[in-house]
Amino acid sequence: MTMSALGEPCVLLKLGEVVLKGNNREVFERRLQANIRTALKEFPFKVDLRQRHGVIAVFLPEGTDAEVADAVAERITYVPGLVWVHRAWRVAKDPGAVTKAAIELLADREDVRRGVSFAVRSRRRDKRFPLTSMQIDRTVGGELNDIYGLPVDLKNPELVVSIEVDRDEVFVYTGGLPGQGGLPVGTSGRGLVLMSGGIDSPVAAYRMMRRGLRVDFLHFSGIPFTTSESIYKAYALVRALDRFQGGSRLWVVPFGKAQQSIKASGQDRLAVIAQRRLMLKTAEEVAHRLKAGALVTGDSLGQVSSQTLQNITAQDDAVDLPILRPLIGLDKTEIMATARRIGTLAISELPDEDCCTLLAPRRAETAAKIADLKQIERRLDAEELAVQLAGSLQEYKLEG
Repeated sequence: MTMSALGEPCVLLKLGEVVLKGNNREVFERRLQANIRTALKEFPFKVDLRQRHGVIAVFLPEGTDAEVADAVAERITYVPGLVWVHRAWRVAKDPGAVTKAAIELLADREDVRRGVSFAVRSRRRDKRFPLTSMQIDRTVGGELNDIYGLPVDLKNPELVVSIEVDRDEVFVYTGGLPGQGGLPVGTSGRGLVLMSGGIDSPVAAYRMMRRGLRVDFLHFSGIPFTTSESIYKAYALVRALDRFQGGSRLWVVPFGKAQQSIKASGQDRLAVIAQRRLMLKTAEEVAHRLKAGALVTGDSLGQVSSQTLQNITAQDDAVDLPILRPLIGLDKTEIMATARRIGTLAISELPDEDCCTLLAPRRAETAAKIADLKQIERRLDAEELAVQLAGSLQEYKLEG
């Protein structure tokens, strides 16, 4: 049996804006490594992470096969803070071994049989290696050209063979999987997402996770006047989003009776904004208990009547915590494209009995006056009601 020249499979991770963090960079890198380890807990083994010059090398236990390494790489692509994930091979620091590994790497590939153009691109982080980057490119590229007869294209190659010379080994790979970019979850504090069953709020949560915010999820259910369908849907959405941060928590508030009180106030056109303000007041109470520093919503300016500039201003007035609106300048097409990419769109489009259907005035107010809303809230004793609603909070733990 011929021994493989490729050595051990591993995963090479390229950092994004983390490398720009100056004196705080080490804090971001430690958090990123912790998030990677959390993401890989589903695998029955421990990995060895080694950080070097804007790159994290993930070494797998000896004897790990390539398919498992592929699965590890795929899982890591969901961890914010990384721009590229490469399924690489760990090769001895010897020019001959590197060349043999590159030759084997291209063997039996369909695109190689088709005669694609190629280039070799090397990076020598360890300057003690006997060949410069340009010499590696020429040596390995020449051998590949001789064996496979592939045309060389240094500007726009269809296939790139990447070689990175590190301190203790050389990494050889082709291609890569795009990462999420952004910052490691947990480096920007904690937030509370108002999670409906719609398309927008999961995308808002995702965008804030990419900015380093660890988020909890708060869902308002129409119970006892609706079924539990919206809770199941919110649960499914949180499970889908948990791939990006791990340890997600879903909290549910039964909101139906409070909605009934708002409807009974007789202010039909203001009902939607009054409901929204009460949700925000309740969310602020919950956020204080969870030690969250901001609320997150899926508002997009002008998308629906409750999201006009005047109505957004009226909602901001309801609470002291900042309300983050990462979708504020996006249109529905852009939001749906992100939802489709992160795997939440199909779940959001499932039918359910949302609590918002309990308040559906024929004409909703597009320019609500704060004074009018406060008058409704005085009649409802909204501040005390928000405390009571927060006290009815239930946690739905993710299984598995």
